[in-house]
Amino acid sequence: VSVVVRCILEKSHHLIGFNLIDSMKYKKKDAKEYAFQNMKGIWAAALNPFSNDFSLDEKGLRSNFRHWIDDLEIDGFFISGKQGEFFSMSLEERKKSFLIAVEECDGKAQTIVSCSDQNFDTVMELAKYAEKIGVDYIVVHAPVLNFVSDRKEVLKNYYSELSSRLNIGIAMWSHPDSGYLMEPELCNEIANLENIVAIKYSVPREMYKRLTQLANDRIIVSTASENDWHQNIQELNWKLYLCSSPPFLLQTKNDKRMKKYTDLALRKDFENSKLVCDSLDTVRQAFHSSKPQGKPHAHQKYWQELLGQVGGRTRFPNLELTNDEKKKINKAFEASGLIK
Repeated sequence: VSVVVRCILEKSHHLIGFNLIDSMKYKKKDAKEYAFQNMKGIWAAALNPFSNDFSLDEKGLRSNFRHWIDDLEIDGFFISGKQGEFFSMSLEERKKSFLIAVEECDGKAQTIVSCSDQNFDTVMELAKYAEKIGVDYIVVHAPVLNFVSDRKEVLKNYYSELSSRLNIGIAMWSHPDSGYLMEPELCNEIANLENIVAIKYSVPREMYKRLTQLANDRIIVSTASENDWHQNIQELNWKLYLCSSPPFLLQTKNDKRMKKYTDLALRKDFENSKLVCDSLDTVRQAFHSSKPQGKPHAHQKYWQELLGQVGGRTRFPNLELTNDEKKKINKAFEASGLIK
């Protein structure tokens, strides 16, 4: 079926409006079981490279996927989220990035695509498209809510509507960018919905620890902090890193210490996994100390280029690096020890 779908899609420039064969890998009633069996390991939030004319660099993105999967052995990918600058992309570009991910990950890694948007119809269009092309899961950010005093009922209704209209596994996403944080007790209620399978919970540790205690029998709880990943495996029995860019910014083909300490920790060899995890501190320090204020995307993309990946341009209103900033990043990169 995936081959048939791909052939149909490749004939279209717009990727919109086709009555395609559904490529879902599981039934709605089995969404939670599928996620608990398969949503594991290290996942990365993919950056989208843009060419000098600011178009999506499809060739570069495919090249990055090949490196991330074949060389770095990353288990899954978060597609066109904030790291991927979805806010600067057209609907067609977002769909194109989904399709590229499905094609490149086919049988080798899993996909979760961000259908987040303030417009609910856009969320639904992207989600339905994801179902059609064989995406594993979708993630939907908690929306910005204006003049709302009782967020709890609004958010329960929001995710309930998504769940009722979709078959694909859905991950919640709570982050300060919404202007609020979803409380653990609220997330625990929403976790009862049939195809709510996970949450990317970008909140203080006590909050995601509480939600893990409440809901780990119904959803997979994770957060983007690589600094806390080892501790969360050991203390909270987490099996999924969901996710940010460290899996491909702190590793190379010949230096996969994040994967190594993760594998050791998942095998409960915490003494050796902690040693490997701590050995990355020099790399972490080099990366974070070289980040200019207000330029996270440009910084990460330039670091990618230094690693031999395709970083590309960042889109407006994001800012590009100055020459002095690039010199500082180069110096830190050389001190990181990633390339020997």
